[in-house]
Amino acid sequence: MATAYVNQISTAVPALDCHDMFIEYAPELIEERGKMLLFKRMAERAHINHRWSSVEDPAGFYGNNPSAVDTETRMVEYEDKAPKLAQKAVEGLNLGDAADEITHLVLVTCTGFYSPGIDYDLIKNCGISPNVDRTQIGFMGCFAGITGLKTANNIVRANPEAKVLLVSVELCSVHLQKPKSLESMLSFLIFGDGCAAAIISAEATGLELDSFKQVMVPDTRDLITWRIGNEGFDMVLSGKVPGQLGKALNPENLKLILAGRTPADIDLWAIHPGGRTILDAVENALELEPDALAVSRHVLENYGNMSSATVLFVLAEMMKQAAEGGPRGLGSAMAFGPGLTAETMLFRL
Repeated sequence: MATAYVNQISTAVPALDCHDMFIEYAPELIEERGKMLLFKRMAERAHINHRWSSVEDPAGFYGNNPSAVDTETRMVEYEDKAPKLAQKAVEGLNLGDAADEITHLVLVTCTGFYSPGIDYDLIKNCGISPNVDRTQIGFMGCFAGITGLKTANNIVRANPEAKVLLVSVELCSVHLQKPKSLESMLSFLIFGDGCAAAIISAEATGLELDSFKQVMVPDTRDLITWRIGNEGFDMVLSGKVPGQLGKALNPENLKLILAGRTPADIDLWAIHPGGRTILDAVENALELEPDALAVSRHVLENYGNMSSATVLFVLAEMMKQAAEGGPRGLGSAMAFGPGLTAETMLFRL
């Protein structure tokens, strides 16, 4: 059975850096002074400097009451902007005539839907064969980037001649609403837009995919939820998530995730930067050195949380650093989402 490799990853974000803009705008959405002051403290502690938005005119799109924008309007914006961002990421792979060699296209997204969808647009605009085998992974949340890699891994292991294009595109910013709670304030503060495109094949270059394990944390169903409402998609991100993740990374689960190894055996940690407290919880639970999650913190600082695409941004940065003489070795990737679910992967760089 063939071994699968991530040969390359290309990333793309929209042109508008919205983070500081949002921090200035958010107090207008918060009626209670106490909550406004709390939001400002949260913003200072988020360790995010940049987030990127596909909504080119936020004031015109959201107005004084973003909750007044209905879901249909948001999906029109998604259908306009998401395929363009996905195409930008695919073009970053510089496939040229080799685009016609793509045998499988795996699309991951949870922030919008239309059909024919982004996969159709990529085939039309990126030189991909119309006979390509297409799979869409939808609405699974932040851990779905690793689910996409797992799907590509299964395809290559079953068919060594396969060449898989994985595209994870998320437009979180189209779902901005008026904050209803502390949890919603937090989600609007950390989420941004981004896309990652990757080539996975049996060609032995890049990042070798090893094994995948999924862990569901008992009695945590309501801590992260993602539902379609009349005012966009409604995100709940409970402040209890970091603590529960810390508990979930216990010796029994780690033995499963790390295939019998210990954290000391892992050279590289590609942890989904769902937020600063998520990274802190993982670092503390695994008793890691302060710089062990430096790449994840770098991605959080410069992009925020881009849902499923984020962990691919982390892996892309690791591959870039390795190409420049940086760290290599055995790695563990983890991403977290609704369930509460941890999707994990071992890899070698």
